[in-house]
Amino acid sequence: MERRVAALRARIREAEERFERRSGVVHVLPVSKMQRAQAIRRAHTLGLISFGENYLQEAEEKITALSDLHLEWHFIGRIQANKTRPIAALFDWVHTLDRAAVARRLNEQRPVDRPPLNVCMQINISGEASKGGCLPAEAANFARAIQEFPRLRLRGLMALPAPADDFDQQRLAFRRVHEIYQILNDRGTGMDTLSMGTSGDFEAAVAEGATMIRLGTAIFGSRPAP
Repeated sequence: MERRVAALRARIREAEERFERRSGVVHVLPVSKMQRAQAIRRAHTLGLISFGENYLQEAEEKITALSDLHLEWHFIGRIQANKTRPIAALFDWVHTLDRAAVARRLNEQRPVDRPPLNVCMQINISGEASKGGCLPAEAANFARAIQEFPRLRLRGLMALPAPADDFDQQRLAFRRVHEIYQILNDRGTGMDTLSMGTSGDFEAAVAEGATMIRLGTAIFGSRPAP
């Protein structure tokens, strides 16, 4: 893992320099689904403190097992309405907010002794029926709705475009997300986060303004770590 993390950090620095991004502006969110708690503990020794989980039950077990560490937990899976209470209680961030009914439940169920829940609106930038996310045309109204909830803090946008092997095609999808981000910020949303880019396309995401990239295999390898 040490070699993978070092190589990843070098690639990020190179991408920041190549695309004239400020050094250190791109943050890594390790995707730790299917990884054992020991692997996360090992990653933490390498300076990684934020981790993204897709499945609630699996995440609950790891959050409990790693409660002795000061970690930041991000929920990055699809949100089922009947699972919002534990998500609101356990996580620091939610990246997959895509409908007002779920936003309302998260707001109501966020514990009062915790700070507002950081949320990203998921944008279905490629219009894929198999993926969650609001459509680009719905983004402005949804952003306004989220900002009405005092227990939520709108931090930015998240997107997972359709896979593309061509670098320019990858950039095009991420550019469209960035354009929505700029339009909403011009209207006063005050967002600071673009969560986009995975192990196969994060350089294209960095080129188009990503501030947080979600990486699993680039950190943990292709199989659950021992």
